[in-house]
Amino acid sequence: MNTSTHYDVAIIGAGMSGLAAGIRLAHFGKKVCIFERHNVTGGLNSFYSIDGRKYDVGLHAMTNFVRAGVKGTPLTKLLRQLRIERDEFALCEQKRSRVAFGPRGEVSLTFTNDFTVFESEVARQFPAQIDGFRRLVALIRTYDDVSLGALPESARTVIRRHVTDPLLEDMLFCPVMYYGSATEHDMEFGQFVIMFKALFLEGFARPLDGVRVILRVLLDKYRAAGGERRMKCGVQKIITRDGYASALLLDDGTEVTATHVISTVGAPETEALLNSQLSSLNSQLSAPTGALSYTETITVLDREPSALGWGDDTIVFFNDSEKFTYARSEAQVDTRSGVICMPNNFDFGPDTHLPEGLFRCTCLASYDQWVNLPEDQYLADKARWYAEIQKSAQRFLPALPTPDALAKATLATDMFTPRTIIKYTGRLGGAIYGSPQKIRDGRTAIDNLYIAGTDQGFLGIIGAMLSGISMANFHILAGGK
Repeated sequence: MNTSTHYDVAIIGAGMSGLAAGIRLAHFGKKVCIFERHNVTGGLNSFYSIDGRKYDVGLHAMTNFVRAGVKGTPLTKLLRQLRIERDEFALCEQKRSRVAFGPRGEVSLTFTNDFTVFESEVARQFPAQIDGFRRLVALIRTYDDVSLGALPESARTVIRRHVTDPLLEDMLFCPVMYYGSATEHDMEFGQFVIMFKALFLEGFARPLDGVRVILRVLLDKYRAAGGERRMKCGVQKIITRDGYASALLLDDGTEVTATHVISTVGAPETEALLNSQLSSLNSQLSAPTGALSYTETITVLDREPSALGWGDDTIVFFNDSEKFTYARSEAQVDTRSGVICMPNNFDFGPDTHLPEGLFRCTCLASYDQWVNLPEDQYLADKARWYAEIQKSAQRFLPALPTPDALAKATLATDMFTPRTIIKYTGRLGGAIYGSPQKIRDGRTAIDNLYIAGTDQGFLGIIGAMLSGISMANFHILAGGK
């Protein structure tokens, strides 16, 4: 065997989970290589450059934030397992965020990284529901959401045992769904718990320079531990023999072998690598492709959003309809609900600011109605929906001083669609949150092939990294015991 092409562990994908798994394994002396088809790391949470500006992809905020000294949380576990000092991530807390429902956000719940703020908001807006809400929170605090063998249960069924007002129910579901749910209309309760803790019981933060800081720290740790990384070197096929992944066929036609393989590219996408008849994928996948995709507009401003009168809101989850609908969009874009993010509104310190203003708006979108458009129609539809998304989002913000104030403050714009997602991530159906069917123990039909990342079931940036760590620990360092 050519030892230069054999690894203890081969990792497919250099996203957050792949990097974290690689660091953990390399710390324990494993010979590890990460294979990534693209030229940047981060996967679903990365960045790109246009005209010298760097734009974050995915990261609105790092969830699961807790302050120094708080123990027993996902963030503190992550830092310990990867041997990262918390100052290395340079996290700055959100100022405040909101869940806003109604045609113009008439019912609003503010929250910060102090959970008592959200609790008091629920008591103010829904006084008859506060006792049930507190019972629900008590259940969430004690629920073992990281159990690899937990039985699935409908989150809406559980919530309705405690919360009887449909409006409050939907206002609780909207943020956790937009920030992590691959399931239409409902969630598995364990997934709901993960996201509720991440958003409300813990909180939001980000580095001043965005996702690049996190990726830089992970790459430095991986290199220092001795891990290898092959960029612009994707895996086109997983070769199996006798129920084992015996080799990886790379895009350049070469093969490498590994004792273990961790795939972070998604469960359906991993099955595609095992399947030589790619044209019949839809009928052969046992892990269903996710139905939910998104589009996002990014507007660069010559001033901070607060200078337009938009205040200190960091993130606003909005819904204009009587009922919150979280499902595959019937139109190219569903502007009834979405997420507004203003990255300037994190507390970077009294004399520290982002160099330009940023205004990001995310909505559900239809992959099928974007993917095969002719280029001229694609560009025209992007321009049309960019305007519609901005118009929808502004209903949930204070009125501008003049109708043209936003246009006058705009320096640059960009927009990604479901077509962009599949082009740069390979996610089937443009499904950012992957398959609705999660594989909690990471096992596949192939004995030495494991799933990590979104389709393993941990959510968010911290969750993705913990997924990589847990799969490395459980299947390789502890032998799957």
